[in-house]
Amino acid sequence: MNYRRVSLPDSSIAAALVIAIATHSLAHAQMQTASNAVEPTDPKATEQWEPVPKPVTPGDTAGSPPSDAIVLFDGRTLDQWESSKDRTPTRWKVHDGVMAVDKSTGNIQTRQLFRNYQLHLEWRIPKNITGEGQHRGNSGLFLASTGPDDAGYEIQILDSFRNKTYVNGQAAAVYKQAPPLVNSSREPGAWQSFDVIWTAPTFAADGTLTSPAFVTVFHNGVLVQNHVRVTGETTNRGTPKYRPYKAAPIKLQAHGDPSPPISFRNIWIRELK
Repeated sequence: MNYRRVSLPDSSIAAALVIAIATHSLAHAQMQTASNAVEPTDPKATEQWEPVPKPVTPGDTAGSPPSDAIVLFDGRTLDQWESSKDRTPTRWKVHDGVMAVDKSTGNIQTRQLFRNYQLHLEWRIPKNITGEGQHRGNSGLFLASTGPDDAGYEIQILDSFRNKTYVNGQAAAVYKQAPPLVNSSREPGAWQSFDVIWTAPTFAADGTLTSPAFVTVFHNGVLVQNHVRVTGETTNRGTPKYRPYKAAPIKLQAHGDPSPPISFRNIWIRELK
């Protein structure tokens, strides 16, 4: 390679040198200032005293509601729930501290609306479950119900203990969006739990999405969804899309598969800012 020597006027060279020296001096001074900054030696200088977190009494056992929880089902009544179809009192059955799905009456939802929250829910696939794939103990936990039927954001409930199906439709999947990290399903007849952290999507005044939804899920104490970005409302067909909403009920699905209905118990929620 041949290099060509270019001559600059003395004034241009001098100006370039002045700029280079000034830039170097400024950078050096900034580095010296940073390195000479005095680190606090008193431990009290890094102590934070306000605001004081409010006290919350944890539940007596793992899975029992803490003192600031809203109990959505305590095994006695369904006063916190209504029909998703027409908002009339739900006709699902309660017996022996358990809520059983009534497939003939459709989905149910909470009377109260929520945005961001921590949710605990326990569910059981019948021991005598029949069917295969999506026709085996199918139900769903809708973290935000945006309409009747299956509109909203669903975490799948299914018998996934030795039951083959598409992975983004197995238990603890963000339905048709995100398979669980692992399959931590228990065998039919055993109680299972979901612990969910839901961060609702936010929208501008014109309905434009400003922040997507995120979800974290523990299935039977095992992390299966780790702050997953939700791409829109879950749907069986087509592409997920966002529709603006401010707050929404939580919905439980009465799926129309022919297998015996599943059961729920011990449902509580903690609202988060």
